[in-house]
Amino acid sequence: MSLEDLRYPIGTFQAPHQADKQERADLIRALKQAPAMLKEAVSGLNDTQLDTPYRTGGWTVRQVVFHVADSHLNGYIRCKLALTEETPLIRPYDEQKWAGLADSLTFDPQLAIELLEPLHNRWAALFEALTDADYEKAYLHPDTGEEISLHHALALYVWHSKHHTAHITSLRE
Repeated sequence: MSLEDLRYPIGTFQAPHQADKQERADLIRALKQAPAMLKEAVSGLNDTQLDTPYRTGGWTVRQVVFHVADSHLNGYIRCKLALTEETPLIRPYDEQKWAGLADSLTFDPQLAIELLEPLHNRWAALFEALTDADYEKAYLHPDTGEEISLHHALALYVWHSKHHTAHITSLRE
């Protein structure tokens, strides 16, 4: 398996085009299911397995799980900012440094999953309540200069969930 395949087991993120209601409903359903899929991926792993990198130079399984929680907490807040401010400039964070903190290195990943379950339910409920115009609202990412619409964010975080879950499941195979 190539390094690219190890890094992107489900492929790289492809920005969505304008979505219809059914596509959005499918994405919201996937967002709701994501914590359960992650929970299943780590189910039964011991500490040695949790502390195994998914690829050479990559994060451990434990770090990946905590990264998903950190990323999605930030993503939820970014979406709320986009709904309440005019194209807000979001604050990025250093994923590598966060992955090196004690929680990501030593805590039980179940803590991160237990955080993701209600977060994803609330996030999904928020997305379900949006109008078509709301989905066009966006935030500005300072690192890329890109305006991220809420539709784009929904697709991105669904992909992100599947992407990191696949890192773990590919290790188990």
